[in-house]
Amino acid sequence: MAEAADFQGTALSPARRWLRRTAVLLALAPLTTGLLGGPAAAPAQAAPPSAPQAAPPAAASGSRTIDVSLDTFAPAAPGKGDTLTITGTVLNKGKQSVTDAELELRVGPALSGRSSIDRASERTGFHEGADGTPVDDSFDVKLPKLVSGISQDFSLSVPVDELDLGDDGVYQLGVAVAGQTPDEPFRQVLGIERTFLPWQPDEREKKTQLTYVWPLISTTHLTSETGSDEQQTPVFEDESLAQELAPEGRLGQMVALGKDLPVTWVIDPDLLATVDAMTGNYRVKSGSGTVAGRHQAVAKQWIASVQQAVEGDKVVALPFADPDLASLAHRGRKVSGSLLHLQQATQVASVTVETVLHQKPSTDFAWPVDGAIDSSIVHVATSAGADKVITRSDSLRDSLDYTATAARPIGGGTTAVVADARLSKAFQGDMLDSERSTLAVQEFLAQSLAVTLQAPENQRSVVVAPQRMPSVSQAQSMARAMTALTEQRWAEPVDLIAAAGAKPDPDSNRQVPASSRYPAQLRKQELSVRAFQDIRTTQSALDKFKVILTAPDRVETPFGRAIDREMSTSWRGNPTAAHAYRADVRGNLQKLTEEVQLIDKSQVTLSGRSATIPVTVSNRLVQEVDNLVLRLSSDNQARLSLDDKGVAERPITVQGGHSQSVKFNALANANGQVRMTAQLYTEDGKAYGEKMQFTVKVSEITPTVMLVIAGGVLLLVLAGVRMYTQRKRAAAKEPTEQTEQVEPTASTDTPAGESADTPAVADGAPGEPSAPAAPDGGVNGSVPGHPSDPGPDTGPESGNPSGTGEKVDR
Repeated sequence: MAEAADFQGTALSPARRWLRRTAVLLALAPLTTGLLGGPAAAPAQAAPPSAPQAAPPAAASGSRTIDVSLDTFAPAAPGKGDTLTITGTVLNKGKQSVTDAELELRVGPALSGRSSIDRASERTGFHEGADGTPVDDSFDVKLPKLVSGISQDFSLSVPVDELDLGDDGVYQLGVAVAGQTPDEPFRQVLGIERTFLPWQPDEREKKTQLTYVWPLISTTHLTSETGSDEQQTPVFEDESLAQELAPEGRLGQMVALGKDLPVTWVIDPDLLATVDAMTGNYRVKSGSGTVAGRHQAVAKQWIASVQQAVEGDKVVALPFADPDLASLAHRGRKVSGSLLHLQQATQVASVTVETVLHQKPSTDFAWPVDGAIDSSIVHVATSAGADKVITRSDSLRDSLDYTATAARPIGGGTTAVVADARLSKAFQGDMLDSERSTLAVQEFLAQSLAVTLQAPENQRSVVVAPQRMPSVSQAQSMARAMTALTEQRWAEPVDLIAAAGAKPDPDSNRQVPASSRYPAQLRKQELSVRAFQDIRTTQSALDKFKVILTAPDRVETPFGRAIDREMSTSWRGNPTAAHAYRADVRGNLQKLTEEVQLIDKSQVTLSGRSATIPVTVSNRLVQEVDNLVLRLSSDNQARLSLDDKGVAERPITVQGGHSQSVKFNALANANGQVRMTAQLYTEDGKAYGEKMQFTVKVSEITPTVMLVIAGGVLLLVLAGVRMYTQRKRAAAKEPTEQTEQVEPTASTDTPAGESADTPAVADGAPGEPSAPAAPDGGVNGSVPGHPSDPGPDTGPESGNPSGTGEKVDR
């Protein structure tokens, strides 16, 4: 907001000076009388130390009465013949009304350099000499009575020729309100707001080469989860990305504004891959499930607009997911394998950008957070192939009285591209406030002209690297500043690749700061060592899982890119969300690996000396698994051996959505219980999944037992034969006794020796045909033998888990 003037009263013209002097004399008359002849005032008594009295808050009066706000300043860089127009508002923050108020434009002297601009922007007091003189009062704007607490809009227009500007340079302009109040009935400056006017009406022979980095970067939106369908439908955390992609959204505005500006696009390939995934079917997390995404049209429109915007421009691709280089350097290097992720992210970057934008990007640049570097960060940044590091002048500082060219070698074939700190940070903060935005644009232009005027005989190259994710208002302010430079009177645009190749200043600093110089505030925001340990754990599980898959890309691609996202710069300052994302990725991978597992078995009974023990492997994935070895081991080889050893192995392949039963030959040597352990292994010998244990109960029938059983059977048979013989003899004696007691009857046709009783049917009753013989001599297809012969001792295999008391095949 406006800075209130501390000095009350400013000479505006001889007549006004006379009026002011008269008012001052009248105001001082009572005081003079008191000093000369009035009674002395009683001395003020100090409050006792035990009862201090707080001073009441200062009222908005005098130099703090009027708050001046500048909303627009056009043209931002005026030339000869232009009319400068400033609009804004004034607000009376005092308790009394202001009368006879006038708005005036004051032109200060030309500022001598960049430091002078800094001091002027920080100054809060009104100083007649520093704030210059007002322009002709014919351009003053008379304001109505300013009532306390009421704001008033204004518009002030002055031809540039009336500003009486001298040589080329940066001039301070002040918009001041002068007036009076009932308590102070004399004209005075009651408030002022300052800004800067860059004055370079003619093109300079040697212009500053200006490079503006235009970042397209976002936070993480895509999860590691995908559908089981052929297209592997992606799953998003939420629909917030669609809001950014909309024409009025942050990313929509970045593309719309940047397409007409001479900028270098610096893009995170993850953003392109994520938006490209939105162009088709996708799902969004909702509670414990997912719902269908519905913003395909927005994603398609944004991709098309980016393709059109970057056509003919230089594109720089950051490593995939914009990994946090400082965190990798300070924490990640303590965990083995961390730097491999940076190399993979760099390799994926070029392919992703070229696939989506149909343009080959440069992958030679690394961009640490806020351009802050130290020796370890440079080492990590260049380990993946980048040979250019974008840093900032508040990290790699020069001790010169002018701004040096951005590029300079720092050893090992690496070039540091030092962005200007003042210009890069010009549009940080809240730019929604129109005054802040206007003042930021004017200061940016003033600083850029000051760079040119520092050493006008030497052409230099300056780079601007703003914040990674500018808001809509910040992007709009950046675009207004760049638009004001399109006339190229003191600056001309070049791309980042050209800026990196510019001839370095021989006196520029090339000494990379030590790790101890890294900003403490940035260090606090880094990913922890534990985070990189979590990443290593997830990567190890992925490596073990993908070797058994026949279509590993369906798993390696989504989870590999999700692991890259776990190292993203966007997690800075949000450790809770970062931890939740890592846990989610790890959990999703764990669920998939558990889809290939051993089916539990309970106790198994082995009746006999030898048998086969089945172990079942279940695969609930949609793809076939291979390169697995099933190992079954016996805890007591002396009692139960497998393949004449204590351990047996079988290679295994299981179709997707199926189970596979694997049989092991077992040989029992003694009765008792034996603990068996089944474990899956990958072909390189690494255990896969949880082991499964079960018990085999061996109950072998020995030869001695067989002899005892055989003797008992023989005794039973002999007893049965004897009983049969005795009954037969008894039956034969019974008819003879009956014949002796009954008289013979008349003779019949029955042959002698035959009984009159009806004989028994041997092969079925009359009318009941005998069972037909099977072709192989059996009955109804059964194997011929005695009807009491037992049936088969094995049944068809079952894929279900074994039940209690399961018997194995013999």
